[in-house]
Amino acid sequence: MKKRLMALVLVFVMIFALTACGDKDTAPGKEKVVFTVPYEKDPGTIDVAKTTEYYGLPLNVFDRLVESATVGPGESKLIPGLAEKWSVSEDGLVYTFNLRKGAKFHNGDEVKAEDVYFTFDRMLNPETEGLNTDFFDMIQGAQARMNGEAEATTGIKIVDDYTIEITLDAPFGPFVAGLATPAGSVYSKKAVEAAGDQFGVDPALTIGSGPFKMTDWVVNDKIVLDTFVDYWAGRAQFDQLIYKIVPDAETARMLFENGEIDTFDCDMARSQIPYFEAHETWKNNIVSGPRVGVYYICLNEAIAPLDNVNVRKALQMGIDRENILKQMYYGKGVLVNGVIPPGLYGYNKDLPAITYDPEKAKALLAEAGFPDGFEMELTQVSDNASTLKINEIVQSDLAKIGIKIKITQLDSSTFFGIRKTGELPSYFNNWSADYNDPDNFIYTFFDKDNAFGRSFNYVNDDVQTKIEAARIMTNPEERIALYQEIEKIVVQEDAAWIPLFELEHLFIVQPYVKNYTVAWNGWSDQSFYNIVIEK
Repeated sequence: MKKRLMALVLVFVMIFALTACGDKDTAPGKEKVVFTVPYEKDPGTIDVAKTTEYYGLPLNVFDRLVESATVGPGESKLIPGLAEKWSVSEDGLVYTFNLRKGAKFHNGDEVKAEDVYFTFDRMLNPETEGLNTDFFDMIQGAQARMNGEAEATTGIKIVDDYTIEITLDAPFGPFVAGLATPAGSVYSKKAVEAAGDQFGVDPALTIGSGPFKMTDWVVNDKIVLDTFVDYWAGRAQFDQLIYKIVPDAETARMLFENGEIDTFDCDMARSQIPYFEAHETWKNNIVSGPRVGVYYICLNEAIAPLDNVNVRKALQMGIDRENILKQMYYGKGVLVNGVIPPGLYGYNKDLPAITYDPEKAKALLAEAGFPDGFEMELTQVSDNASTLKINEIVQSDLAKIGIKIKITQLDSSTFFGIRKTGELPSYFNNWSADYNDPDNFIYTFFDKDNAFGRSFNYVNDDVQTKIEAARIMTNPEERIALYQEIEKIVVQEDAAWIPLFELEHLFIVQPYVKNYTVAWNGWSDQSFYNIVIEK
């Protein structure tokens, strides 16, 4: 009898304990509040050392030392993340980050300086084959580490459990902004070493410190994140975040209108914009923000006659950019006249407009020795129907000034393989801001090595000298002024590329979804920490 009584007591104790554990996540009897968003395909991994796309999951599962907060449409500011404060030495070389005490990983371990060191050193370790080393290669000793010449990154120093010191080879103004990108996500040393190649893949082994923890991954179906109740900034205001794998726009729209997903990303199908804008319910639930970046046409100056500046200026004037924006994107965007797009730090709204002027374009061609025009090639990836339509509009526009365009479609691997050799003919493409600094555009495209690797083949020694000087300037005003000077030379004087436009990124949300804000840079990938569900 005593044994039976004791057994019953133990059963009740266990039930009470389990109920108490459940209380921490969701109160008993209370239905979970779930926020469901579409994801086009399984990302493969959420380890930012192994991927450069599908950053939505890393932004929600992991935290960074510093975060880039959206403070308005196309506007951001750097705010404390895992580092409660940071400072930089007067010479711009040494950055000191003071970690907040009590910030935890999902396994309950506290975030320490050794985790930060491990994460950044792992990215640079050649055995990792890190894909985001560009954000760290300015650290002292990074090149030696990446080349396999050093066993550790000498420029990263653990001062104590809550202080990490990073020394750069030379001053680099955007360094902290770069750490606020997904590439700067901080990992648990213990978790990564235990998980091996399953980190970022197996939910049980992928430990972060962000507001959500990965709990399930059903390939080709969904990825489930539960709210992390011990998150240092306070738990999110809903219980579960589900990324529903939806490979096509028509299915996404159907699921959205049936209430099975909570957002519709119009980047999946811009053709749906007129429908939603006319819909009695959905027209009041459109949230938008600029996709901070530039759609552009690369001109390969190694291929004659694109080595002639007047030819390039004629091409700039011979394309009706406004018409492309209206035809392809329903006018949702603004024309861009430079390299630094609206919304980016250093944007110059006073740049002279590039006007559509076919007659002046013809005159420039005649001056360049091509009164009857010439033939040129535009290349593209073969499976991109929208790019083909844009190239066909460009083809039609340039035919009016005597330029005959041949559109060549290549498979993706061939396209990018030829591009890095510098031999890819001209092409249409776009670039969205990784971080809020003009270096992310000016250096990325017009540094001579990058210009070659993107098949621009733009070489201007004066511009190169100015880029190198701007990158190491410590005075923000002087640095921005120099980037703007570079921009004028590149676009206005040298016509080294054809800037087209910046798009507006539209989302449709369910009426019960509150606080939905488009990320400052307009990415589809964004943090959902501040979302409120009012059902």
